[in-house]
Amino acid sequence: MTKPGVLVVGELQPWDIEALMDRFDVHLYYAAEDKAGMLARGRDTIQAIVTKGEVGCDAAMMDALPHTRIIANYGVGYDLVDIAAAKARGIPVTNTPDVLTEEVADMAFALLLACARRIPAGDRWVRDGSWKKAMMPLQTRVWGKRMGIVGLGRIGSAIARRAEAFRMPIAYSARQRKDVPYDWYPTPAAMAPHVDVFMVSALGGPTTKGLVDKAAIDALKPGAIFCNVSRGTVVDEPALIAALRERRIAAAGLDVFLNEPDIDPEFLGFDHVVLQPHNASGTVETRKDMGRLMLANLEAQFDGKPLLTRVA
Repeated sequence: MTKPGVLVVGELQPWDIEALMDRFDVHLYYAAEDKAGMLARGRDTIQAIVTKGEVGCDAAMMDALPHTRIIANYGVGYDLVDIAAAKARGIPVTNTPDVLTEEVADMAFALLLACARRIPAGDRWVRDGSWKKAMMPLQTRVWGKRMGIVGLGRIGSAIARRAEAFRMPIAYSARQRKDVPYDWYPTPAAMAPHVDVFMVSALGGPTTKGLVDKAAIDALKPGAIFCNVSRGTVVDEPALIAALRERRIAAAGLDVFLNEPDIDPEFLGFDHVVLQPHNASGTVETRKDMGRLMLANLEAQFDGKPLLTRVA
């Protein structure tokens, strides 16, 4: 029996490729030198597209593979998948929620602690011999500070649970109130002047593009810490860079950026910014869970079963 063809657009771990190969005829688009040729050769045989949040899938790729029966996104964010095009062609889209929630929330707090306690700077202080000459300057605490969360979904709620353990009063911004014991603000700008930590965990995509705008960033109080584990598109990046350049906020912990991995080089010169390579879900355990859920959606589609985590 001929295996259905699967186009793998974004690079996956070897164990995910091996698992796919057991059931499908796998085409590694990300590794192909002649990508157009791969699409042309697979036009009649490729029936599924596997992609990643930072890569996506556009209408042109769907048109190049007209027998596509599913687009399986490896990750929660699917903002770079052309959902309208998929719906118009009757192609279901899935993602991998829940399995990475706790991991991303861990990274959010790691970034916060690294900023507040200046952990990268402390590491350098020991390594370069500065400790032998002077005590490191004092930092600021995290526990007890007021946290504001933009986007109180799965990940935002997991961040809030961690904040509760740090005895942090919690606020959140959302279009509507939720049934939670936290202070609600209708917009990030309304919340910004009232919090010490400004945490962005909103879903990416057109509906949240520029959600954290210049007004929100300019409203942050002096000494505030800004963290983003969402998407670079959610934040007005030039406004954030200006606030950091002018030292209007204390620090930033960033896992995501515009134009990543070709990020604005000005970030590299800031000693009060902690940078990560869009890696909040990057543990072996979570990536294996993501791969299993992605594969389960593919198998469900070809076995005629309900999709586990359909988003469109």
